[in-house]
Amino acid sequence: MCGIVGLHLRTPDLYPRLGELLSGMLCEMQERGSDSAGVAVYGDPRWSPPGHATVSILDTPLTARELTEIVAAALGGPVQVVDAFPTFLVQAPVPVVELRGAISRAVPEALVIGFGTDLAVLKGVGHPRDLVTGFGLETVQGWQGVGHTRMATESAVTPAGCHPYAVGPGQCLVHNGSFANHATVRRELIAAGVEFDSENDTEVGARFVARQLAEGRDVESALKELCATFDGFYTLLVSNRDSFAVVRDAIDCKPAVIAETADWVAMASEYRALSGLPGVENAAIWEPEPEVVYAWTR
Repeated sequence: MCGIVGLHLRTPDLYPRLGELLSGMLCEMQERGSDSAGVAVYGDPRWSPPGHATVSILDTPLTARELTEIVAAALGGPVQVVDAFPTFLVQAPVPVVELRGAISRAVPEALVIGFGTDLAVLKGVGHPRDLVTGFGLETVQGWQGVGHTRMATESAVTPAGCHPYAVGPGQCLVHNGSFANHATVRRELIAAGVEFDSENDTEVGARFVARQLAEGRDVESALKELCATFDGFYTLLVSNRDSFAVVRDAIDCKPAVIAETADWVAMASEYRALSGLPGVENAAIWEPEPEVVYAWTR
């Protein structure tokens, strides 16, 4: 099963409502995946302050205060930490690569689940509605958000196994379905020097796309290459700070609906997640065609 939601806002007037709208969309997908959930938010000034790098981490026993102190010591400069249990958002006014390096030195056991200058990623195990409340998602703002509710099929139910998978700078991917040949592609990526953090098949897709983008392809070319490489049934949503793209497998096995107005573009696994968006009654609404990449840019 699993449920995907994504919301790309075109008008700044709606930026203060991003968390409210994304929360409603995600909770409508809770029946498609009640094991765990995750979100990626672009542009919230508390979760990813302007002029700061933000690194989202899991798997550390430290408190927010302890984490602040030891990362600041490793960085040699000021650090802020937002506790969004079980995720910590570590922030500093330095390039992302410097902050990631300091975290790696200070807390080598920590798992990085997202990094960028405008991106915050939060994941957790539990019912999506409880996680939305725990994250404080309804209060955030920004220009874009992506969410996922998981019903595990390929790997363990852990925070690390939740989506989104954010393995490139400012990038994230969410996935409904399964990749039949993910083990083969994983071996090929490992042979090319790519490292993995989980056994989840979605991470293979995320690492594949991130590598394509790092090699200079745009998101549309990267997703077309994914369609040519991966077998299986899937709907994918890929985003970075400036773009939002959707693609389905060759036979449209997994559900997806896109809606578009002058004020926003949204997608979800089912229409009910879109039904509460402002002005949806005037939206253009359609199901994406097989292996056609639909992309929007800020």
